[in-house]
Amino acid sequence: MNISTQWPDMGRYQRIRTVDAHTEGEPFRVVVDGFPELRGDTLLDYRRDAKERFDHLRKALMWEPRGHADMYGCLLTPPVSDTADFGILFTHNEGFSPMCGHGIIAIATVVLETGMISVERGIECEKMLRIDSPAGLITAYAHWNGQRVTRVHFHNVPSFVADLDAEVAVPGLGLVPYDLVFGGGFYAYVQAEAVGVGLDGRSLRALVDKGMRIKHAIMEQRQVVHPFEEDLSFLYGVIFVGPAHAPGHHSRNVCIFADGEVDRCPTGTGVSGRVALHYARGELKVGQPVVIESILGSCFTAAIHETTTFGPYDAVIARVEGRAFITGRHEFLIDPEDDLRHGFLLR
Repeated sequence: MNISTQWPDMGRYQRIRTVDAHTEGEPFRVVVDGFPELRGDTLLDYRRDAKERFDHLRKALMWEPRGHADMYGCLLTPPVSDTADFGILFTHNEGFSPMCGHGIIAIATVVLETGMISVERGIECEKMLRIDSPAGLITAYAHWNGQRVTRVHFHNVPSFVADLDAEVAVPGLGLVPYDLVFGGGFYAYVQAEAVGVGLDGRSLRALVDKGMRIKHAIMEQRQVVHPFEEDLSFLYGVIFVGPAHAPGHHSRNVCIFADGEVDRCPTGTGVSGRVALHYARGELKVGQPVVIESILGSCFTAAIHETTTFGPYDAVIARVEGRAFITGRHEFLIDPEDDLRHGFLLR
């Protein structure tokens, strides 16, 4: 049965088109048309404007019935730095994150495979993309086999350790040791064994419960301060760390972020923080690669590209590599008469 794409009352809908993808299992919804133009001169300006004027559209695209509690996506913006190809804002169930590694891998794949940015067909190459994010400029390198993107690696913004061997009193858990590290967002790194959680799907509910209890306790008991940007001065998530499940891999981690989202991939900004943390402890050398698993067993390969400083901190530039795959194209319709048009969440 054929369905008309222009039924008589089509004009009443707000229409937003997307290309959907996933990076090592983590979803990524790229808005390509229909979102209102944002105001500002920087990505942080765009982020504030999106939060203030169009948060209802974020919810419509991330929450049910069009999304789900663990949905993730992005808005594309004009570049704000002289050398960037475009800018990007990352969206999730709670708001707009400052940086997203899996999103960088996915957007590099999407813009090249869909032709949004041209690359020569039939010629194998490494295509460089420079992307403005709220956390800073990201350089991504897409491995193009002549027909499609096979892998992407990127050089992140500076990652640094803000606090080693801290402790937080958590209701029901007692004193929990953690390290506070910035990898594009601030994360608290906790050894899974210390709080008695596993790092696979069977422990999903316990991971969310304990991750959010730890996150809220840290937020209540200390300030998290970015050296330059007040808008980045917040704890984004908790990352539980433990042994790898597969031989030859370095470790496994699971990130609980935003409002209890569970990252299906190893978390690009999270593994950036991991390499900064291991470097600070003398456990990792510049250029030494490590393979880090996700809750699914999918992997990112991470290394320290170079060392640097960031304000008062010794920092590293992380190199993170993974794969993304396009999963669909969508035209979402928002009916002004629908009481649930701006979405809802059930867990």
